[in-house]
Amino acid sequence: MYKMQLCRILTIILLLATQGLFAQNPIITNQYSADPTARVFGDRVYVYPSHDIPPAPGKGRPNWFLMEDYHVFSSDNLVNWTDHGMIIHQNKVPWVKPDSYSMWAPDCIYRNGKYYFYFPSVPSDTTTSGRGFKIGVAISDQPTGPFIPESTPIKNVNGIDPNVFIDKDGQAYLYWSQGHIYGAKLKENMLELASEPVVLQELPTKGLKEGPFLFERNGIYYMTYPHVENKTERLEYATGNSPLGPFKFAGVIMDESPDGCWTNHHSLVSFKDQWYLFYHHNDLSPQFDKNRSVRIDSLFFEPDGTIRKVLPTLRGVGVSNAFQKIQIDRYSMISDSGVSVEFLDSTDRFKGWKARFNSPDAWLQYNSVDFGKNAPEKMKVRITSKQGGTLQWRTGSRSGPILSEIIVPKNTSWKVIQTRLALPQTGLQHLFVTMKGTGDVDIDWLNFE
Repeated sequence: MYKMQLCRILTIILLLATQGLFAQNPIITNQYSADPTARVFGDRVYVYPSHDIPPAPGKGRPNWFLMEDYHVFSSDNLVNWTDHGMIIHQNKVPWVKPDSYSMWAPDCIYRNGKYYFYFPSVPSDTTTSGRGFKIGVAISDQPTGPFIPESTPIKNVNGIDPNVFIDKDGQAYLYWSQGHIYGAKLKENMLELASEPVVLQELPTKGLKEGPFLFERNGIYYMTYPHVENKTERLEYATGNSPLGPFKFAGVIMDESPDGCWTNHHSLVSFKDQWYLFYHHNDLSPQFDKNRSVRIDSLFFEPDGTIRKVLPTLRGVGVSNAFQKIQIDRYSMISDSGVSVEFLDSTDRFKGWKARFNSPDAWLQYNSVDFGKNAPEKMKVRITSKQGGTLQWRTGSRSGPILSEIIVPKNTSWKVIQTRLALPQTGLQHLFVTMKGTGDVDIDWLNFE
């Protein structure tokens, strides 16, 4: 009875805590997030990331990864994301060492009417934080929780980064990393190993390997993982004919970050007939790569089953509703000079970014804006300018007919300027912004009415 009442209370708290997020890349902008496992349950995508928190005295190892809980996020269009609130906290798991700040990369899988959430952490009988990780399970009737953790971790599993795969014959497998990448069969109860762990062979032997994520497509089993080939992690994959291999190295999914972010961690999922790569970068914390943020980009396969390398973008995926706020600083393309992206407030980076135009003919392109069937009549832009300037807006191409032109007066504070549209717009369009003449203009967001 008490357990049922607790579940009802937690459900109410989680519903009250949900938040709507409107995002391109990164998709989560109300907190730091990393190591995203994406799963399709029903008609929604659910993302289970780890939750980085800023370093502070007395919290874990200084200048290292600090994670104390998990949230879950979901979307039905990959654009509008809902934060369903916290689902697990380190100090509410019986076997986890209190205040160890080691709730690292998780996974979640559905089986027999239940959702099984797998997570690593430091057990209470470990004396050194960051060593001796175990992997535990929490169970829920819903993908958003509440999740009730098991009292003990999975026996005979030592490591981090759990990943679960259920094959076509119904056999479930657990993968994890600890120096090597390991795999083993799971029992039907999803809580115990059904076979001895094996090291997955024929993967790179040089450099750190972690974060396994296995999926199957057209009879090919893809073992994907981050690997330090040089100084930072890139995403790689190997292929095989069975869930436990052997696997043969097949290529790179995403190159090392040009900005030097040390880690990457990912998952791949097919949603509405398109494959996507979920991964992370330190967008909201450019000076400290232990506070990261989840991104998404589209992923494609060649006819022979090889994965086409993914180039990371700010625009991300999905279609932006013209009648909601469009953050054009998450651009698709920009000119070689004259446009830059900066934080709105360097003291509170969760407020996001702005696009700054400061030279003649500087341009920005933002793809996939849906104007719907009823053409809007007006456009609103939140804008500021120290010198003043003129912006031209077009669709179709950078040289297409002018949709609107805004003459921005000098001002030192943000203001919303409204202008009427010269041309009706319907359907899916790419949006182009060009600065005409000298001056400078900062844009926060825009929308149409």
